[in-house]
Amino acid sequence: MQPILDAYDARAILPEDGLAGALAGRVWRPELNGPSTVAVREGTGGAPELVDISRAFPTIRDLCEAPDPASALRRAAGETIAPLDAVLANTPPDTRDPSKPWLLAPVDLQAVKAAGVTFAVSMLERVIEERARGNPDAAAAIRLEVGRLVGDDLRRLKPGSPEAMALKDVLVAQGAWSQYLEVGIGPDAEIFTKAQPLSSVGCGQEAGLHPGSQWNNPEPEVALVVASDQRVVGATLGNDVNLRDFEGRSALLLGKAKDNAASCALGPFLRLFDDRFSLDDVRRTVVSLEVTGEDGFRLSGTSALSEISRDPADLVAAMMGGTHQYPDGAVLFLGTMFAPVEDRGAPGQGFTHKVGDRVVIRSPGLGALVNRMRHCQDCEPWTFGAAALMRNLAGRGLLGA
Repeated sequence: MQPILDAYDARAILPEDGLAGALAGRVWRPELNGPSTVAVREGTGGAPELVDISRAFPTIRDLCEAPDPASALRRAAGETIAPLDAVLANTPPDTRDPSKPWLLAPVDLQAVKAAGVTFAVSMLERVIEERARGNPDAAAAIRLEVGRLVGDDLRRLKPGSPEAMALKDVLVAQGAWSQYLEVGIGPDAEIFTKAQPLSSVGCGQEAGLHPGSQWNNPEPEVALVVASDQRVVGATLGNDVNLRDFEGRSALLLGKAKDNAASCALGPFLRLFDDRFSLDDVRRTVVSLEVTGEDGFRLSGTSALSEISRDPADLVAAMMGGTHQYPDGAVLFLGTMFAPVEDRGAPGQGFTHKVGDRVVIRSPGLGALVNRMRHCQDCEPWTFGAAALMRNLAGRGLLGA
């Protein structure tokens, strides 16, 4: 099986401006039998190193609740754990030394939510999934039909606007209306639960595919990290792994299509907002995707946040507020416009993952998230939940810090 990472060099996963940003993460420390909150800082000779700041912020959630998380991260004192290169090299589970630290996903107690159907291209693909009823063989013909009826240039159509509702009337009259069009151009955004707190995998780990799925794909996205008072405090990269056949059979199977063991990847680090990187930078972000299979198959593409149909701030407002509270904050996947349709096998069947695929999701301001795909039951089992975290932090004397 191909290695998850080509090189264990921090420069391969850091943002283009290196350590200029306020970068926070999490590391598993075997000697403590638990995770630590870390700051990514310049060490001796300029090499990036990981500094444990758990005495100041026992969890990433605590850091995000600070009035100015970026400044708080920079001020926090702590113990240097190891160079980032060494921790990164020890992260892939198949080559890991369990006595040394490894990277985790850079969030912990936050609810992990996702916005669906936020780009015109992905909206049309969801309509195609629905009509194909999970059958990839039928997708190509349906794609042509839907494109003829709906068109694919819906970027300027504001969801919920009079123009959008007029289009809805036309499509209903033609029998072409869909629940995906409802959330794509209707007044209400789709917000769903992607994963449980603490269940996400990080950069260098394996991401999970349900073994019963025959039609699935990666979804490269930016994920916002939001404090409990609705402040957007930072961003990271995410892979909202999706089972297209399950969701296409029925929207009621969305939970099974989205929330499976190791099927939520986040990382490599959380970049906290400051005067160098803000929500406006997220709005201008271009996310790239590279998939490399052990069969020699290669797939690449990009997703520009400027093409999103609902502003990220509006999606956050749809997720939380008077009707939904998250006392530990939340992570929100913003959706993707990348819907791969290139045939990997038989003509017309489009793209689907194979075990061993390496997925690289990258953006200039957030770095690179790298994972290898395996069946869910073959990934590292998730055993360290909220109760284990609380006991671990209490045993280390960190609760109440």
